Amino acid sequence: MSNLRSRHGLPPLTALRSFEAAARCGSFTQAAAELHVTHGAVSRQVKILEEWAGVALFVRQGKRVSLTDAGRAFAEKVGDAFEDIAAAARTLRAGLGKQRVLSINALPTFAMRWLLPRLAGFQFLHPHVELRLVTSDLPLQRLAPLSFDVAIRREGDPVPSDYGAHAFLAEREIPVMSPTLGGTGSVKNAEALAKLPLLVADTRPGAWDRWFVAAGQESVMVGATLRRFDHFYLALQAAVDGLGVALGPLPLVADDIEEGRLVLPINGPHLLSAPYCWVAPTTNLHDPVVASFTKWLEEEGAKGGPA
Repeated sequence: MSNLRSRHGLPPLTALRSFEAAARCGSFTQAAAELHVTHGAVSRQVKILEEWAGVALFVRQGKRVSLTDAGRAFAEKVGDAFEDIAAAARTLRAGLGKQRVLSINALPTFAMRWLLPRLAGFQFLHPHVELRLVTSDLPLQRLAPLSFDVAIRREGDPVPSDYGAHAFLAEREIPVMSPTLGGTGSVKNAEALAKLPLLVADTRPGAWDRWFVAAGQESVMVGATLRRFDHFYLALQAAVDGLGVALGPLPLVADDIEEGRLVLPINGPHLLSAPYCWVAPTTNLHDPVVASFTKWLEEEGAKGGPA
């Protein structure tokens, strides 16, 4: 029987697997079903193991089998060894399948109105990337070093010297309002628009003044009703809810316009504003995940017009 021994002192591994299943199940038939082989195949593999060991491992009584004392002691050791192998395999697979985390720091309104509705598309293309999105309008210099992989800011915002940046999405500001707001059909010019409540965001100071100047007025019309919000996304939601007219950015409100939640009370002017840029530490620029995300941003941005 020495010719059946491997040079490493291990028993035949296929036979060992059959023995472990038969010992645990207490049946050759159940072991065969678990291993997707025949009853005879399990019986032959157990016989090979017994010949290798030089000792009977099962007592056979017709179709019934039971472990011998030697078989019971061996089964306990083999069972522990199989558990250790299974645990090692789980650790190995977890390590191989570990997701890469991509941390994104984006402006709140941009994240809510443009990025989140599209982010599932990137996740579909990169299922092993775990996305972590944080919204902030703080200057990048005030964020903790290396607290993000990619940030999204406006062109002209301060960027540290060791960061790369690239514009990917242009923006045009236009008046938008809910179709339920009274006076929708009576707005013919900027003067008529100013008679409706104007929604103002503290995070975009002077936006309406710039628009009215572009429309041929000195600034926001005297006597206009202003309703103020601390964040721009609140002003946009207030417009959807019919509280007034917001200066909405295309393409961030494009979906709302297409689906009828917002309408354009007046055709123009369309006020160009600073485009959105992705920003990343130069040490991250050649990272495959960062590169894939920034390329995806540029491709999605190009669908809304040139940056």
